[in-house]
Amino acid sequence: MTLIFAHRGYSALYPENTMKAFREADKAGADGIELDVQLTKDGEIVVIHDEKVDRTTNGKGYVKDYTFKDLRKLDASSQKKKLFSQIEPIPSLIEVFEWMKSNRIICNVELKNGVFPYEGMEEKVISLIRAYDLADRVILSSFNHYSIVYCRHLAPEIETAPLFSEGLYMPWIYAESIGSQSIHPKITIAKSELIKASEEYGIAVRPYTVNKEKEMHRLFSIGCSAFITDDPVLAKKIRNMYEPKRG
Repeated sequence: MTLIFAHRGYSALYPENTMKAFREADKAGADGIELDVQLTKDGEIVVIHDEKVDRTTNGKGYVKDYTFKDLRKLDASSQKKKLFSQIEPIPSLIEVFEWMKSNRIICNVELKNGVFPYEGMEEKVISLIRAYDLADRVILSSFNHYSIVYCRHLAPEIETAPLFSEGLYMPWIYAESIGSQSIHPKITIAKSELIKASEEYGIAVRPYTVNKEKEMHRLFSIGCSAFITDDPVLAKKIRNMYEPKRG
C-alpha cells in the first residue's frame, strides 16, 4: 500500500507546521506527517519551514535570533487568519513527539540546515528520537546530504532519506552509497521508471509535494512506497479506488 504523508501537516486547510495541522492530518487518516526543524538562539528544536518567521507568523526576523520563549509568543496561524481566530504557536519537536505517544503516525523530520549549519542539530534531534523511543517511526531527511550521512553515522538505527529537486543518475545506488534506505525526490523528476527501478533495488521512494490528482493516480497505480501531499483527504479518497473491495 502506498502511504500518505501530510506535508507540514494538513497544510491545504490548516496553518502549516502547527499542532493543529498535525492533529487534523491524523484525523484525516494520513499515515505520516512531514515537518521541518530549525534551532532557536537558545538551542531549542522548533518546527518551522523558513529560516525567517516572516511568511508564516506575525513576527519578523530569523528563527536563530529568537529565544524559544519569545518565538512561542508568535502566531503561526497568521497566514490563515480568515479561517482561524485561535492563536497557533510554533511547536517544539518535543511537543510533536509527546503527541506521537497517543497515535501510530510516522514522522518525516526534515533538517533545515542548508542555509545555516545549526551546530549540534543532528545530535539534538537524534537524542530526542531515542528519548521518546521513536527510531522505528521517524525518517530523517535533508537537502544537506552531509547532514544525512552524519545522522547515519550517529544513529544507524534511524532511517535517512536524501531530498533532491534535480535529476540524479541511478539515485538508488547513490542512496545505498550514503547508507540511506529511501529517497525523497521532487515529483517533477520522480518518473515511474525511476520509482520502479529504485524500489526493485530495495530503496523506498517518497516524492514531494504531490497535489495533482493525475500524479496521485500514477503513484498509486505503480505502487510507489509513499508520497508527501498538502491534501491527505484527497489522497485518501483516491487511494480508496485502488484498494481491493472487501466482500
